[in-house]
Amino acid sequence: MQHNVTLANGITVPALGQGTWLLGENPDKRNQEIDGIRKGIEAGMTLLDTAEMYGNGLSEDMLGEAISPFERERLFIVSKVLPENAGGEKMRESLVNSLSRIGTDYLDLYLYHWRGRYPLKESVSRLEELKHDGLIRAWGVSNFDVDDMEELWSIPEGRHCLVNQVLYHTGSRGIEFSLLPWMREHNVALMSYCPLAQGGALRDGLISNPVLMQIASKHSATVPEIILAWNIRDGHTIAIPRSSKAEHTLLNAASDNIILDAEDLAIINREFPAPDHKVRLDTE
Repeated sequence: MQHNVTLANGITVPALGQGTWLLGENPDKRNQEIDGIRKGIEAGMTLLDTAEMYGNGLSEDMLGEAISPFERERLFIVSKVLPENAGGEKMRESLVNSLSRIGTDYLDLYLYHWRGRYPLKESVSRLEELKHDGLIRAWGVSNFDVDDMEELWSIPEGRHCLVNQVLYHTGSRGIEFSLLPWMREHNVALMSYCPLAQGGALRDGLISNPVLMQIASKHSATVPEIILAWNIRDGHTIAIPRSSKAEHTLLNAASDNIILDAEDLAIINREFPAPDHKVRLDTE
């Protein structure tokens, strides 16, 4: 892949990875989804994101089968722990179950999926223990806004957080007002989920947007490719689009070859301006 992101621990990962939300839940589509994941890995999308929540472990199980032909060290595997499991012995139990389903001895990155009842200091302490024991190489968070990140940074070991995974795409730029600048200042990488929007009217509006269609035509590309190229434009963002079909996965991978010029970016900014005030953190 041309575009890569170097995390604060010095590890470099591809800017385009693969998400698995909703994958693995339909047995009739399992082989198709596995083929898509494998084609993506072969195309360089070796960062793979999943979570214990997705299909109550079914996505992790599907991912485990998908990665079985590949060398483990070639992959960067990310999973997430649910808030109700983010403290005490529950976190270790959750991680061991995730590792078993995926079929690996360790995770490259373990994310606290969103905040729950456990004190943040407790969750950080458990994450650090798992890292010390070699079950995870690093950890991060998901769906944390600025106030959450500031609280995390008030915990000394909280500053070991490498990534914050939040929703981000051309139609949802709220994080650019305060959260993203904070993350840049503190060297926390952005991992954007649903970088093509989840679906419904918003996604349809993006895919059929005349401005994006014009830019896509200019680059002999599809609109989703342009949206992904925009998402990873700055060298600090990892996008994890989900696809259940190999042909869509390969189109996602192809966006790595697109370089948007200043005119393209200016046009997109006019069509989809970033907010000039603090807005609620989008999650859907």
